Amino acid sequence: MMPRYLTQPEAKGLGMTSQRARDRMIERLRGEGGIADERVLTAMRTVPRHLFIDEALASRAYEDTALPIGNGQTISQPWVVARMTEALVEHGMPGRVLEVGTGSGYQASVLATLGLETYSVERIEELLRIARRRFRHQGLNVRTRHDDGRAGWPEYAPFDGIIVTAGAAAMEQALLDQLAEGGTLVAPIGGPSGQRLLRLRRIGGELVQEDLGAVVFVPLLPGTL
Repeated sequence: MMPRYLTQPEAKGLGMTSQRARDRMIERLRGEGGIADERVLTAMRTVPRHLFIDEALASRAYEDTALPIGNGQTISQPWVVARMTEALVEHGMPGRVLEVGTGSGYQASVLATLGLETYSVERIEELLRIARRRFRHQGLNVRTRHDDGRAGWPEYAPFDGIIVTAGAAAMEQALLDQLAEGGTLVAPIGGPSGQRLLRLRRIGGELVQEDLGAVVFVPLLPGTL
């Protein structure tokens, strides 16, 4: 089914939220950002980022910067979303994907627009309620859960792909346990000295780790709000 946002007038935007602004963002990602996967770029060109932030900040939606979404959380900069998504699908398009940290719902929408069976867990109920409304409004099929994301979503495991959108000092064992054979997990890991974006792939029962570079994310916190 075609996502409803493809035909919604508000999704087209005006001025700094127009399709032209979105196209400029894509050209930056492709050029200086080094994002090469056209499937990822097409999904991000399609999803209207300005609908995932406060209207007062909509004019900044297609800048390559993180923006506040309330409750001390942010929507990641477009390059980070593109890089994490590209890292997830580089070795094969996963079927079932878990996102830890729904936030605004933007990353999950990009995954769903790629045609992935998307599950997303969020610890802050207010953010999840707003994200769910956005998913419904856009006609996107994203399964969501209000819970401590560090535990993953065991009922639907194993997952072919896992994306963690908050930083932890170490990889959560529960998430590693829910990664399928041949699957890919992408997460920011690190302490006070800095975070690194890591990709782990389960190959032959072993975890193969790659360092994809320095990043900055809000912390992955326990419990629910």
